[in-house]
Amino acid sequence: MLRVGVVGFGFMGRMHFRCWDARDDARVVAVCDANPNIKEDTKRAVGNIDGAASAIDFRGIELFTDFDTMIEQAGLDAISLTLPTYLHAEFSERALSRGVNVLCEKPMALTVADCERMIAAADKSGKILQIGHCLRFWPEYAKAKELVDRGEYGKVVAATFQRLGAPPGWSLDNWFVDEQRSGGVALDLHIHDTDYVQYLLGMPKAVCSHGAKGAQGQLIHIVTQYIYGDDQVVTAEGGWGMMPGFGFEMSFNLVLEKATIVYDLTREPVLRVCPAEGEVFTPEVAKDDGYVRQIEHFARAVQGQAVPEVITLAQSRDSVKIVAAERRSVDTHEPVLVN
Repeated sequence: MLRVGVVGFGFMGRMHFRCWDARDDARVVAVCDANPNIKEDTKRAVGNIDGAASAIDFRGIELFTDFDTMIEQAGLDAISLTLPTYLHAEFSERALSRGVNVLCEKPMALTVADCERMIAAADKSGKILQIGHCLRFWPEYAKAKELVDRGEYGKVVAATFQRLGAPPGWSLDNWFVDEQRSGGVALDLHIHDTDYVQYLLGMPKAVCSHGAKGAQGQLIHIVTQYIYGDDQVVTAEGGWGMMPGFGFEMSFNLVLEKATIVYDLTREPVLRVCPAEGEVFTPEVAKDDGYVRQIEHFARAVQGQAVPEVITLAQSRDSVKIVAAERRSVDTHEPVLVN
């Protein structure tokens, strides 16, 4: 039985708790959060999608406000690290150095240099560090990757991705919209699609990005073309500029030589394959969501079981690297090489 701690018990911490709590081979035995009123505050709804645990039975769970004390006293095998992004590198290093495996929420860190620190810490410790790029595990996105890799519909000719919503105002001190702590819309929201583009097609040669900024000068909307140099047209759009009534939407269209693969949360069915020949169909996908499946992957790895290579630390670092190039492109109004 894996003994698990959740570090940071906001929206994403509760999402991880829900996934761990459903497992028979693991038990959340500790929660660490700086908020001393965490029991009461978990009763309020947070987040932009469903799935985070709310009615939590804290019996058998030890509550901590100090991370080091939790590591010393709780006897943990692993933690879900769901703190604000600017703390990822420091707390991952501290846990790994004490022999605790870490599932760290995406993005890996604010900077490539911090990502390199995390990789070095994982290598030195011999423990597992996995970054929570849940989209690689999301059933429909995973199926699209499988269909592309299979090759029966030819290569990807063009692709578009969208991820749109209102500003995330549910954190206690609104850290999401502070670019110094979250990286802003590009690194917190848009990186989902940047990472998936890398997963699907590899590293782009360059990016060309355009952005819109809010009243305080912060980036609120970004559109990027990922340049591969072989006539592929690949774009992704992400934004926190929508009004509250808009809700949340994510979608993609993959144009292959012999089919189009479409995913859209606002349509039914949400996933369709439109082949050049034959009827439109919806392929069978995994039942669990990407959060459940990424924790399944992590738990199996911690237990020493063989797992497929879905996400690596180098790829997680490279997604941060691509986003950094995108932000430079927004600022310079020029394409930027990814190197």
